[in-house]
Amino acid sequence: MQEMEICFPAKEQFVLQPCEPWGPLLPNEVRGRTIATLVSPGTELAWASGEDFPVRPGYSAVFEVQERGAEVTGAAVGDLLFCMGNHRTYQQVDVAHTVAVPFGMAPETALLARLVGVSMTTLMTTKARPGDPVVICGAGPVGYLAAHIFRIGGYEVIVVEPDAKRRAQARDSGLQSVLPSFPFDRPDLAGHVALVVDCSGHEQAVLDGCRIVRQNGEVVLVGVPWRRQTDLSAHDLLSAVFNGFVELRSGWEWAFPLVSRSFRWEELLEGYNNSAQSIMAGFRKAMKWLVEDRIPLAGMVRVETPDVPGKIYRALLARSVDEPFVVFDWRNFALRY
Repeated sequence: MQEMEICFPAKEQFVLQPCEPWGPLLPNEVRGRTIATLVSPGTELAWASGEDFPVRPGYSAVFEVQERGAEVTGAAVGDLLFCMGNHRTYQQVDVAHTVAVPFGMAPETALLARLVGVSMTTLMTTKARPGDPVVICGAGPVGYLAAHIFRIGGYEVIVVEPDAKRRAQARDSGLQSVLPSFPFDRPDLAGHVALVVDCSGHEQAVLDGCRIVRQNGEVVLVGVPWRRQTDLSAHDLLSAVFNGFVELRSGWEWAFPLVSRSFRWEELLEGYNNSAQSIMAGFRKAMKWLVEDRIPLAGMVRVETPDVPGKIYRALLARSVDEPFVVFDWRNFALRY
């Protein structure tokens, strides 16, 4: 069988091409056929519009285990596993960097654990506490999921999204407070918001967030500022931060180690993290909430085949895709090669 992958060979070019076959299987690795992969629109379209090519994109994958390394335990042949894999016909990965897909869970649902993880770090590090008002700015794929995990965590969630279609999707999902702009006219919120999670990457949203939080409130930058969108002065932001005693910080999702490690004498000089949280632990939490149907997804996922990847990527560039989540289904595709 010829292995295949999606590649961006040049600016805004999207092809399906042959890729390297399976390599040697390490003792701690598992590998198998890809079932489905998830498109990360913001990241992948930014790569496609960049200057460094070729790009072999990928963000999240579910695959069926066909082979196990000699030291692998806890994963059996035939199991479905989630990993941070590329858009290609197979996955080969350290088993410690996988999460089991619960029995009966749709692969396209399991894939979303990756995007939940983007804001999971903020949920695990914020000083805000359940019951506090939290503003999620931007109801795209990451913001939509962020709003729901903060709701699950017991926060009072307010979503700010200027796009009417995304606002409707958020409301239809059960989020009760969905607004087109920051609620400066509400005395119960202005100056009382504990946390603003910006998932838009827009300068005005960050500035507005700094102006609405309470003293010592947090504004966390989860959305990537891919390009300049306003003529705002840095002074405006500095003034809001200084005079409001605002904690403005990065929402870098990799603030935790990928896998927690306990103390080991024999590895002392190499360091250890003893972290109570980790990226993979966050994915496992996300998988649990997804399988419990605590994040509404009806009508939110669009499934495509990877045969002609340019079709869906160009539609995403044109903003003509209604669903916030796009999945490539590799199952039938693999049978033809």
